[in-house]
Amino acid sequence: MRRGIAASALVASLALAATACGGSDSDGKADGPVTITWWDTSNATNEAPTYQALIKEFEAANKDIKVKYVNVQFDQAQNKFDTAAGSKGAPDVLRSEVGWTPAFAKKGYFLPLDGTEALTDQAKFQPSLIKQAQYEGKTYGVPLVTDTLAFVYNKQLFAKAGIKEAPKTWDDLKKAAATIKDKTGVDGYWGSTASYYAQPFLYGEGTDLVNADAKKLTVNSAEAKKGYDTWLSLFDGKGLHKADTTADAYAHIQDAFVNGKVAAIIQGPWELTNFYKGSAFKDKSNLGIATVPAGSTGKAGAPTGGHNLSVYAGSDEAHQKAALKFVNFMTSAKSQTAIALKNSTLPTRDDAYTAEVKADPGIAGYQTVLPAAQPRPALPEYSSLLGPLDTELAKIAGGKESLDKGLSNAEVSLAKLVPDFSK
Repeated sequence: MRRGIAASALVASLALAATACGGSDSDGKADGPVTITWWDTSNATNEAPTYQALIKEFEAANKDIKVKYVNVQFDQAQNKFDTAAGSKGAPDVLRSEVGWTPAFAKKGYFLPLDGTEALTDQAKFQPSLIKQAQYEGKTYGVPLVTDTLAFVYNKQLFAKAGIKEAPKTWDDLKKAAATIKDKTGVDGYWGSTASYYAQPFLYGEGTDLVNADAKKLTVNSAEAKKGYDTWLSLFDGKGLHKADTTADAYAHIQDAFVNGKVAAIIQGPWELTNFYKGSAFKDKSNLGIATVPAGSTGKAGAPTGGHNLSVYAGSDEAHQKAALKFVNFMTSAKSQTAIALKNSTLPTRDDAYTAEVKADPGIAGYQTVLPAAQPRPALPEYSSLLGPLDTELAKIAGGKESLDKGLSNAEVSLAKLVPDFSK
């Protein structure tokens, strides 16, 4: 899952308006190639060139189809697509974050892909990822890349401090951070105030923001408070970096880690290429990757993220047919292997984990933590729940309000998004 990190992505409203043509872009020629529009939400600098190269391969093999490529900044894409689809002007294909599926499927914006060319190889994909692309029994996306959060650390700094393995619990992490500070002068850990990055603390207490099956809000439950209390405690103490609540917090944390100014953070595989560009990880083997520490229940887990390719239900038949062929090509084993080798992202199908792909220590490392990844509830409103929580957690971590007050405020905000849920 990319969460507001593609700061360098290409964004221009005029460009989007010109290219968000969906089914209306029929080209006016029955004998000419069909032009489909693809909104790609990947990082424009590190990932997009790989996708653009694959488009050229696809067009060379399919002379009757042209692909109009548009790179859309990730943190704006969900709202832009929602607006465009509502006015029948959405792109034919969207690189959709997995959490968007239920909401767009419920609105009828995504085409069901079961039995289509896009899902010809369905059995090759990891079953849990196909399940996460489904809503009410139908499949609305083909998994392109997957991800989860991991505890990533600088092996050299850990070794210098005499620490031989990654911490298994949050208490272990506090002790390690203090030791690293004493032995190296560098902070041992820097946490994020973003709600997505706080999810492992909830999972470690056996809870989530909501219990979708029981239709109950749990963000302010005793278990959630315990998880968030642990999260908050990791901003204060020896070797624990204070909370950064600025708009550039993500970049600050990332920069500190890749340049050896902090020993560990929690991060996803979408940053592997940037890790390797940093001075601390010129030697890729210095990057340690482990499952996030466990909570008091002994459970450890992080959200399952990633992106699917989905087809716009509002496109006409010719564009949908071309879009389905394009999705099939982009999610093939050959394409996913190429994407993994160039972008260091995780494939979604087992036959794409070739020996060459697994030779990348970053991919191999993240592959080991995937079993602990926890799918998000198939709740249309779920992605929207993170927004209000982002606001409250930043206030809590910044000392502007208490944990109890912040979670109470979050509960009120979330209740408005899912009014049929009880507290």
